[in-house]
Amino acid sequence: MLTVPVALQRLDPDLPVPVQARPGDAGVDLHAREAVRLAPGERALVPTGIAIALPEGYAAFVHPRSGLAARHGISVVNAPGTVDAGYRGEILVNLINTDRTEAFEVGRGDRIAQLVVQPVVAPRFEEVAELPSSKRGTGGHGHTGTGGTAYPPADNKTKD
Repeated sequence: MLTVPVALQRLDPDLPVPVQARPGDAGVDLHAREAVRLAPGERALVPTGIAIALPEGYAAFVHPRSGLAARHGISVVNAPGTVDAGYRGEILVNLINTDRTEAFEVGRGDRIAQLVVQPVVAPRFEEVAELPSSKRGTGGHGHTGTGGTAYPPADNKTKD
C-alpha cells in the first residue's frame, strides 16, 4: 500500500489520532469531538478534533461508516465530503439521521465517519463542438440495471 505524509494537528488531545482499523483499510476513523443528538431527519455538523494539511495533488474524502448506516440510518449528507489540500480548518462531518422514527445519540469519541486520502488530477477542459461517441452514449441513472431508458430519455421532448 502506498503512503503519503499528512500533517495532522490535534485540536482535542483526548481524542485518538485517526488510524486504519486493519492493515490495508482504505479509510481511517474520524471521532466525534462533541456529543450530538440527531432526531429523525435531523442533520448536524460534528467536529472531529483534527485539522490536516494534505500535500498538493491530494484530497481527503469523508465517507459514512457502513455499520452506522446499516444499523441506525446514520449517513453523511454530502457523501463523500471533500477536504481540499488547501483547507486547514477542523474537519467537520455533516451527519444525518435517515431513520424515520428513532433518534440517534452520538457520544463524544464515537467513530462517526471514515477519511480516505487519494491523489487527484486537475482537469484541463477543452471545449469541443461535439463529444466523441462511446458504447455507453448518454445512458445513465440506472438504465442498464432496470431495463428502462436513460433519464430523461435522450429522444424525449418535454412539453410545457
